Amino acid sequence: MHNARVAEILSALTHDRADATSLPERLCAACLSALPITGVGVALMTVDGPSGVVLAATDGLARQLEELQFALGEGPCVEASDHGRPMLHSDLAVAGPARWPRFGAAVIEAGVHAIFAFPLRVGAIRVGVLDLYRDTPGRLTTAELADATAFADAATVVVLHLQDHHAFSAFAAPIDGRAEVHQATGMITIQLGITLAEALLRLRAHAYATGRTVSAIASDVVNRRMSFDGGEPGTMTQDRP
Repeated sequence: MHNARVAEILSALTHDRADATSLPERLCAACLSALPITGVGVALMTVDGPSGVVLAATDGLARQLEELQFALGEGPCVEASDHGRPMLHSDLAVAGPARWPRFGAAVIEAGVHAIFAFPLRVGAIRVGVLDLYRDTPGRLTTAELADATAFADAATVVVLHLQDHHAFSAFAAPIDGRAEVHQATGMITIQLGITLAEALLRLRAHAYATGRTVSAIASDVVNRRMSFDGGEPGTMTQDRP
C-alpha cells in the first residue's frame, strides 16, 4: 500500500502538464494539502550536512528555516540525514532550545512549534531532507505519518529524476543511465504522448510501486513484454499482439 501511495503522488505531479511550477514545488504543495501542517521544504544534503540548496519551499518561512539549518549546521534536518531516520518533534518548546541552542530558539521565535524531518536516501547515500513544519504543537497520527513517509519517498524519486537531468549531480546519487532505460523512456513517451522527463518519472514511479528496479521494468518495456496504459499514469498492461 505504501508503494502504491508513492506512485499515486508521483503520477499526480505530472498529471497537469500545463503547471509551470517545478516538480519539487508541486510535491511540497501536494504535501501541504494532504497533511495538517503549515509549511514544507525540500533541501539537498551531503555527507557534511546541508548543502545550502533548497529545492522548494511552500512559503518564505519554510525557506528561511531550511536556510537557517544550513547556516547553523544544526536542527532536525541535519539529524535526520545523519542518522537516516525521521526526526519527529511535536513540541519544540519542550526540548528544542536545549537540543539546538541556536536553531531551537530561532524557530520558536519565528512561530514554529513542531517539525517533522524525513531523510531522503538511496542506501547509505544522503540525497536530501523533506521537512514539515507546524505553527502549533502536536503529533502526526499513524496514518499521517505513513502519508508523510510516502511523500518523502516520492521526494527521493524527484531528486534523483532531477539529478539524472544534470541539475544536481554534485549532491545526488548516481542512477541507472544505461541505454535501455533511455530507450524505454522514449517508448513510454510515444505510448502516452508525454515528454521524456514525464515518461522517466512514471517509469520510476512504477518501479517504486512494484518493488522492482528501473532497469528491470525498462527491459520489459523495450522487449515489449509490458506497455504503459495511458488511462492510469504509472500503471502497465501486458503488451497486445
